[in-house]
Amino acid sequence: MQALDFSPFYRSTVGFDRLLSRLDNAVGQDPVAYPPYNIERTGEDAYRISMAVAGFSADEVSIETKQGTLSVRGEKAAEAEGEERQFLHRGIAERAFERRFQLADYVEVREARLENGLLHIDLFRDLPEAKRPRQIAVTTANGKRSAKKIEGTATH
Repeated sequence: MQALDFSPFYRSTVGFDRLLSRLDNAVGQDPVAYPPYNIERTGEDAYRISMAVAGFSADEVSIETKQGTLSVRGEKAAEAEGEERQFLHRGIAERAFERRFQLADYVEVREARLENGLLHIDLFRDLPEAKRPRQIAVTTANGKRSAKKIEGTATH
């Protein structure tokens, strides 16, 4: 696959740095998504990322948020001396991984738990009151609020 270079666009597109950075990251990613994951909406402002991390224990997985990026890393502990296993078939990868997710503004990690080989990371968007949509009342020049008249009598 041919590598794409977006650097010339950075000079001529003011304000689109974040978009171009995402394109750079998307082009450079490994086409095989390991480990597989789901992202679901569990409420109006609640989300969950579920990752299949079969074979990993809770102390072999680390989760970190930094500057709007959620990083999930997994690394198996080294096997002890003399504890070599012989596989006839090896279908569970158990290889080290790092998966990154861009978090939207005001999204924070609430909880992470490992159950039945799935790592569930619960996210919540906590929008400040000042950023929430609100209705603005319209007043007239004399300071009275204008009310819409729904029914009225027609005058001829």
